[in-house]
Amino acid sequence: MADASLEAARRVKTLAREMVSRTRTVTGVGLAQLNGAYAVKVNLLDGEAAGLPRQIEGVPVIYERTGRVRAR
Repeated sequence: MADASLEAARRVKTLAREMVSRTRTVTGVGLAQLNGAYAVKVNLLDGEAAGLPRQIEGVPVIYERTGRVRAR
């Protein structure tokens, strides 16, 4: 896998939200650095990331179960 650029990660961010939202409750989607390259990070309300894509268009996708996000 080639290192993902910031531009590629930004493009994939919207796709990731659309794809994952079909089967999981997404609380947020952002960009993260992973080993010097960019990745898309998807925060999930609950559940597991099993069966979800680990890569979209060559950009790594990271999942984290965050629960409900509340403003402080």
